[in-house]
Amino acid sequence: MSNWIEASVKEVVWWTDTLFSLIVNADVEPFKAGQFTKLSMMIDDKRIARAYSYVNAPNSNDLEFYLINVMDGLLSQQLAKLTPGDTVLIESRASGFFTIDEIPASEQLFMLSTGTAIGPFLSILDQADVWQKFKQITLVHGVRLNADLSYQKKINQLQQQYTRLRYVPVVSREQAIIGLNGRITDKIIDGSLFKHSQNTTCPQNSQFMICGNPQMVKDTSALLIEQGYSRNRRREPGQITVEQYW
Repeated sequence: MSNWIEASVKEVVWWTDTLFSLIVNADVEPFKAGQFTKLSMMIDDKRIARAYSYVNAPNSNDLEFYLINVMDGLLSQQLAKLTPGDTVLIESRASGFFTIDEIPASEQLFMLSTGTAIGPFLSILDQADVWQKFKQITLVHGVRLNADLSYQKKINQLQQQYTRLRYVPVVSREQAIIGLNGRITDKIIDGSLFKHSQNTTCPQNSQFMICGNPQMVKDTSALLIEQGYSRNRRREPGQITVEQYW
């Protein structure tokens, strides 16, 4: 049973004409970094609900979600119209297993994301405990355009706080201002993604968390499996942990 409670909109941050962050306040149950909840609104007498990952750390009073205003999106179109003081319904209990306690400890962790799926990684990186399991973390963000590289200030803060954090943007549709050009899958095939980590990468010393559109998750997982990595399961720990982002 869903347990819906009211959330008050504190702020709406527009990054581009389609990408925005919704910051709300609500008395939700405790959650783990990397988990998601649901937002909902009544539209034409129907409750429309969608799952969104928390971007904020679990100890923050501000609950933050990173969204794309989808052209024909029933809910995102309405969420995009919200302004401070408005209310939206939020499911008080979070869900999901895309969390650090599900990942085996390792020398290095690669966080591979596309689009708004960088959100759960920002939540995880805001928790000091992630650094007790991994010596080095590489945050990879695949986007179409340089303008889609949101949260630069936050990422810079994290890098200053944690000097072992590397950030690699991968831009597919124009020349990258920072980072690499192309798609994450191409950069795995040609090895350039791992060169950025400045470490040799092998199943004995690396873990991968992959979050993004289903095709990217599928293709990236397949490439890593070809290179000798395996899916991480509770009964049989591996190196690849995934989250489908819609």
